[in-house]
Amino acid sequence: MTATPPTTDPRPPDPSDGTRGSAPPCPAADRRRTIGEIWIVLGLSLGQSAVYSIISLVGKLTAGRTLASQSATLNDSVSPRPYLDLSYQLAGIAFAVLPALLALWLLSEPGRRARHRLGLDGRRPGRDLAAGAGLAALIGLPGIAFYVLGHALGITATVVPSALAPHWWTVPVLLLQAVKNAVVEEVVVVGYLVTRLRGLGLGTPAVFAASAVLRGSYHLYQGFGPFLGNAVMGLVFCEYHRRRSRVMPLVVAHTLIDAVAFVGYQYFYDALAPVLRLP
Repeated sequence: MTATPPTTDPRPPDPSDGTRGSAPPCPAADRRRTIGEIWIVLGLSLGQSAVYSIISLVGKLTAGRTLASQSATLNDSVSPRPYLDLSYQLAGIAFAVLPALLALWLLSEPGRRARHRLGLDGRRPGRDLAAGAGLAALIGLPGIAFYVLGHALGITATVVPSALAPHWWTVPVLLLQAVKNAVVEEVVVVGYLVTRLRGLGLGTPAVFAASAVLRGSYHLYQGFGPFLGNAVMGLVFCEYHRRRSRVMPLVVAHTLIDAVAFVGYQYFYDALAPVLRLP
């Protein structure tokens, strides 16, 4: 996490990459096209999730019970038939990643692939793993405390990280879910959105706020506590990306956080239930 950005790159800074300087305003026609593109990408991915999350929260708030007495399940079985359930799980993961691939395709330029532009590559595996582990600890441990506090205050639903039936494929699927969440969220909410908003000429505070609010919004189905916690996580991740120009450590960190939550809940429920107020 303490590594500094390379200073030997002969290319001039790209003002639209969301990391250095301010992007010049784009022409009106390009601006309208970019705004439309953003709405389409978000509407196919996390913006859509945010809308459904808000509807879910309204449903919980009008259910006549406290948020803390209600639950939000993250990974649930689709079918009681094991291999049919596995097929649904894998198909859901595969289709969910497509918006991130679309975002990368839209950000690609002649002679410069988007994954290199965003730092979503394997050029620095050791540094990325170390930075990702550090970010996971920085975000994950306070996140648990924040969840417990929010649940105690009644502003957070009871989160069930996994309700999958125990099969030989359960852990691999949960790990794939963690990777999927990390890739989609960090590519779309940080890599893509920050780059595009910078290209529209927005300043750093506005860009960071938009990314953080979006990240928090699609977690609203879990309550107000997760909204705030994930918004803070979004600010931290945006600042890291601004300083390091790399999305890969964010993907590593997010994968670790979700993997520990999903697999830990699946296998250590009895120990976690009293601490996290689980049902």
